[in-house]
Amino acid sequence: MLAEVHEQDGYPVNWPDDPGGWLSGPTLLAAWVAELDGRIVGHVGLSRSAADDAAPALWSGREGVGAAAAAVVGRLFVAPAARGHGIGALLMARATQEARGRALHPVLDVVASDTSAVALYERLGWELLATVEQRWSPELTVTVRCYAAAG
Repeated sequence: MLAEVHEQDGYPVNWPDDPGGWLSGPTLLAAWVAELDGRIVGHVGLSRSAADDAAPALWSGREGVGAAAAAVVGRLFVAPAARGHGIGALLMARATQEARGRALHPVLDVVASDTSAVALYERLGWELLATVEQRWSPELTVTVRCYAAAG
């Protein structure tokens, strides 16, 4: 399913050498999948913040707390054929609930050109912290929008 999303939407921007490892990286706290008619059709993860994550740093600076007080919602994707059922919103709600249950504030970043994801986060009431440039490789600089959950 991730390969299908990558082919259709360009997410992730850089195809990982190890997709399974990319989904379950070393900072992962928890992850969930969504099923529709017995098929996995969506995924989201919740991770501790890493040193190079922009959204936790922006949020923690604004709130005057350490970045460790944030949890990063990421690796959200929904199979193209399953869109329009509210799966993305349900996965976001689950990840947000888990972060709050761990006394962490949910944050995320998204490539600015991913307008459907940006629309979802804004429709769900996430607050834009900033738009920043990130260097993902020597030849790739990407504009990302950083968000924090409301409240």
